[in-house]
Amino acid sequence: MGTFCWFLYDNEILDHLENNSIQFTSLLYNVYKATDLMFFEESEVDEASPLDMIEEELSIPWIARLDHLDHRMWIEQNNEGPLWVGKASFYRLSCIHNFKLMQLAVENYAFRQLIYQNELAELKRWSKKWGLTEMGFGREKTVYCYFSVAASTCLPHDSIIRMLVAKSAIVITVADDFFDMIGNLEELHILIDAIRRWDGKGLSGPSKVIFDVLDDLVRDTTETLVLQGNIDVIEDFRDLWRETFNSWLTETTWGKNGYIPSVNEYLEIGMISIATHILVLTSSCFLNSSLPQFKVKPQKYENITRSLMATTRLLNDIESYKKEQEEGKMNLVLLHLKENPDASMDDSISFVKTFLEGKRKELLKHVFTEDDSNFPKQWKSLHLSCFKAFQMLFNSSNLYDSDADLQLDIEKAIYIPPKRELPKYLKPQTTMHPFPQKRNLMITGEYFQTPARRFVHGFVGIKCHQLPTKSMRNVIYEVLSPPMFISCFI
Repeated sequence: MGTFCWFLYDNEILDHLENNSIQFTSLLYNVYKATDLMFFEESEVDEASPLDMIEEELSIPWIARLDHLDHRMWIEQNNEGPLWVGKASFYRLSCIHNFKLMQLAVENYAFRQLIYQNELAELKRWSKKWGLTEMGFGREKTVYCYFSVAASTCLPHDSIIRMLVAKSAIVITVADDFFDMIGNLEELHILIDAIRRWDGKGLSGPSKVIFDVLDDLVRDTTETLVLQGNIDVIEDFRDLWRETFNSWLTETTWGKNGYIPSVNEYLEIGMISIATHILVLTSSCFLNSSLPQFKVKPQKYENITRSLMATTRLLNDIESYKKEQEEGKMNLVLLHLKENPDASMDDSISFVKTFLEGKRKELLKHVFTEDDSNFPKQWKSLHLSCFKAFQMLFNSSNLYDSDADLQLDIEKAIYIPPKRELPKYLKPQTTMHPFPQKRNLMITGEYFQTPARRFVHGFVGIKCHQLPTKSMRNVIYEVLSPPMFISCFI
């Protein structure tokens, strides 16, 4: 992709783009979206990232958008017309077929919402049954967990995968808060020993609740896998959780003893304590019936999983350093500040952001390119969905710890149907002006070509359909497809 954005280095072409911005909107929109998928060797595309013509993209980058809500935005923005930004390049449909397609999109969105409502109600009952909503400490994030999982992807994941990831995220939140907030070292060691033996005898209070719900979740999940004819991974799943609980104990011990780890030491533990590997590896077993068992063993994570673990830890640390500084917890931003006395807080944040950008590109390369891991495409997509959910939660602040910042998005994703009005460009069908049948949809017109201008790298011109005057007056009833703009770089 060495010449993908060559035109950004030519001042004449940039002037031409600026003076004809309307015609080139789709082109610039897609160039900007491509910057979210850069690899290391594609630094030239950075030149396209500041294009400020696409305000929506600049405010919330694609990588921080949840697919389900993104679909809603397209449904509602489509009211503007068939040439909505970024749409005409992909969907050249008649007004009639576009209207029917949008009706189908609205119905599909509403159907998904009905599924989500039922699953969320079931998840709330599950949390209440195990007492997770009444622990008396920490964050109650049942709805947040389910929303992040369900809205992050529109891939055909089964209900069991959404519920497993949501339940695991809830247990992770409760257990992590227990280690951070109220558990003393003696009590935590007793819980760790019970998890090592996988035997809850002698536990009481929050420790017993955490172990019991974890034991039930692992047992229920692995039994379902066996019934489906897949591998028996109960011990592997237990080992994943043991490793994660041990990482929480290590971090708590560091904090209580005042120990300051090295950057590498902190990251090795922090990548595990963020626990995203549990979310993707346990649920991925339901995507592939012939999954090699070693894929879910601790300390043998594939590169794509390690990249996910690193990026999610860094996202959390960038947006949570103030809270963790107040709580006396370790954080990579704070650790860098301690190791570099001459650095400012902004310098440390910039260091971690640069580190994150490298890990993000590494993850995206694993997701979108072929490698030696033999990871199925659905596995990779699940890793990407998990990263997008974390990017949404920590894009510009720590939304996960907020009480109401996500409430409107949750309502739009699960409860409020999308607003769908009749587009301005499409009047209702009447007796006097019925919609024509597809076989009769014909229109005469001619191509119009702007004079090609010569630039250093070649010629640039705009080619489009020019409609007759009568057709423009009756475009609502007679046009077969919207005007099609073709940006030509010769």
